[in-house]
Amino acid sequence: MNKIGLYFGTFNPIHKGHLALGNYFAEHTDLDQVWFVVSPQNPFKVKDSLLEDQHRLELVRLALKDQPNLNVNDVEFSLPKPSYTIHTLEHLVQIHPDKQFVLLMGEDNLEHFDQWKQSQRIVELVQVYVYPRSNEVSVPETSPAHKRIQFVKAPKLAYSSTEIRKILKEGKSAEALIPSASWVYLNKKGFYK
Repeated sequence: MNKIGLYFGTFNPIHKGHLALGNYFAEHTDLDQVWFVVSPQNPFKVKDSLLEDQHRLELVRLALKDQPNLNVNDVEFSLPKPSYTIHTLEHLVQIHPDKQFVLLMGEDNLEHFDQWKQSQRIVELVQVYVYPRSNEVSVPETSPAHKRIQFVKAPKLAYSSTEIRKILKEGKSAEALIPSASWVYLNKKGFYK
């Protein structure tokens, strides 16, 4: 049974930090692959701030084309909006009974995980691997989720999509931060100008 890490995000835009984190999980944990699940609409984000769904999906496809252990997944594009992680997980488990899924989550998301829709059901359905962000969060040993959540000492992301969008809106180059094929696509389409 393949063990697949699910890296959810709007990837608005995808950057080299995303790739570094995905590759770290694929190469330094028990995961066989990492799927980048492109979210068309995160319930916690304003839709107006997002590039169109198909453009973000294409940016991720281009970024991952030479990454053998990383794949793009657009399952949420065919599910009801807004996208809730529990609905996507239930769907993936149903259509891929031969795979074991693990939710990849930043510490910043874990801090508010109890506010996610059916968070307890999520940890019943899949394991959760937590990677470091700016905050240090722990799960109380008395919590039912304690045994299903594993902290992974992955490298911290040095920058964010929000910072990259800011750089681009200021008319500066972010070429060093974005995978080259995705950067070419962004420039060609003239996004963030």
